[in-house]
Amino acid sequence: MKEAQELRQGNCVKIGNDLHVILKYVYTKGARGASSCKMKMKNLSTGSVSETVYRASDKFDLVVLERKKMQYLYSDGGRFTFMDQENYEQMELNKDDLGDATDFLMEQMIIDVIVHGEKAVGVEMPKQVDVEITYTEPAVKGDTGGKVLKAATVNTGIEVQVPLYCNIGDKIRVDTETHEFVSRAN
Repeated sequence: MKEAQELRQGNCVKIGNDLHVILKYVYTKGARGASSCKMKMKNLSTGSVSETVYRASDKFDLVVLERKKMQYLYSDGGRFTFMDQENYEQMELNKDDLGDATDFLMEQMIIDVIVHGEKAVGVEMPKQVDVEITYTEPAVKGDTGGKVLKAATVNTGIEVQVPLYCNIGDKIRVDTETHEFVSRAN
């Protein structure tokens, strides 16, 4: 049994008789121990997606699912195709299965795909990914008081807040859970 505050995106829990994969997880610390966890979960039996808020101390049965290293090939509409690195079989996931992982998916990227039986049910992104800045405004001279950030669009299409010294073409490391700048990449 695990408490709700110990769960993470990609975990699978048993609620009633159904298995649910956590697609999105947000922990909110409250006053006097009133912390809560907002989770977006997909029911593996019905395929339905729901959002629920739990107390941080609520207990869940954690179910371990198989993880396979797979390479992201391409997307076609709302379908994303992955290839198994061992037997070259392909599996498809839709946008709902992936959740926020679509923000950082890049072709040829190798990630863990979560499999239940013979069906892919989600992905587990690495904690950090390296992306390239495709657009950002130049820094304003004299605007250096404190931790000053500016918006930058990266090659996956999302916008990330970066320090003023980052420029177009720079490779940066971004946290996949918080979408925050971590450091420059090599």
